[in-house]
Amino acid sequence: MNIHEYQAKELFEKFGVATPKGKVADTAEEAKTAAAELGDEIVVKAQVHAGGRGKGTFKNGFQGGVHLVKDANEAADIASKMLGQTLVTHQTGEEGKLVSKVMVADGVDIEKEYYLAILMDRESRSPVIVASTEGGVNIEDVAENTPEKIFNEEIHPLLGLQPYEIRNLSAGLGFSGDTAKQFGKLLKSLYNLFISCDCSMVEVNPLVTTPDGQVLALDAKFDFDDNALYRHPEIAELHDPTEEDPREVEAAKFDLNYIGLDGNIACLVNGAGLAMATMDIIKQSGGEPANFLDVGGGATQEQVRNAFKIILSDPNVKGILVNIFGGIMDCDVIAKGIVAACGEVDLNIPLVVRLEGNNVEAGKATLASSDVNLIAADTLADAAQKAVAAITV
Repeated sequence: MNIHEYQAKELFEKFGVATPKGKVADTAEEAKTAAAELGDEIVVKAQVHAGGRGKGTFKNGFQGGVHLVKDANEAADIASKMLGQTLVTHQTGEEGKLVSKVMVADGVDIEKEYYLAILMDRESRSPVIVASTEGGVNIEDVAENTPEKIFNEEIHPLLGLQPYEIRNLSAGLGFSGDTAKQFGKLLKSLYNLFISCDCSMVEVNPLVTTPDGQVLALDAKFDFDDNALYRHPEIAELHDPTEEDPREVEAAKFDLNYIGLDGNIACLVNGAGLAMATMDIIKQSGGEPANFLDVGGGATQEQVRNAFKIILSDPNVKGILVNIFGGIMDCDVIAKGIVAACGEVDLNIPLVVRLEGNNVEAGKATLASSDVNLIAADTLADAAQKAVAAITV
């Protein structure tokens, strides 16, 4: 789960991570009021779940999702050009993101920008702190062009962040004296936040130093472990479903694991590994998968029915491939779900079904006795080839 920058700032303040003061605004008038309460230089930032806002373009022609302003009236003017408009950045794709809130914050006189992140490393199963002297830019570009400028510290999950690790990171960033002390305090607070809130990633870009010697976190991206959100209802409340694919939001209501893709062959599969294999074989057969959709090992007829509705809500879908291997799953339950779904929706695209495993003969009999127009397949490769062929006829 991701959160907005203004929500990240609230978490920073709660855990004592040094950051400029800021307030969120839903209207231009609220932005004006917030700006009047801050300093002489103010920054207005569009709030969307995407990077590259500063270089983004609104579909109304207004340039940039981050603006430095001099007074409250200018803050209101800039906010009015952002709110209710769609911002397109290199991370949003051409469809962009609708801006419904802006953050108004104190402007900061920046001496130098740095990069700092804490994330979970799957290989070591430990938190890792990644830092670089090259902040304020895409870290991917730094990794590709000047990888020597990125360094990291692997943190023992039981011992936690140690003083010598802070010193290593501080030295790598070139900090000394009071600046090093401020960085150490900020890093300890950030690590405490990361662990306490079950984060999978906290990225601060940029971390900055100012001419008067402050070390501040200017911007942040958070990613939380969805499996741990039950422990953090206050964080779960920060979820903004308008920032997500509506199909993914709808799928979550029925405990379906759905991710929309750019292809035209929809997949309905039980099991994440099998779903990945299904997408791979569709690609290998010359097609393009339209989604990842895992109904899980114990899907119900209702889940299958709703999965079909979500699949068909994508106008790019030209065909459907159902690939079920019944271990725990009963193939007849899937078959009945398919029949029920087809009875509720106007299915006018090819449907390829491959069933194998637990109670498969009953499942095939259910499909055969129905009036559902489908293409039966015996193997996964056979199913993928038939699905690709069906949409190219």
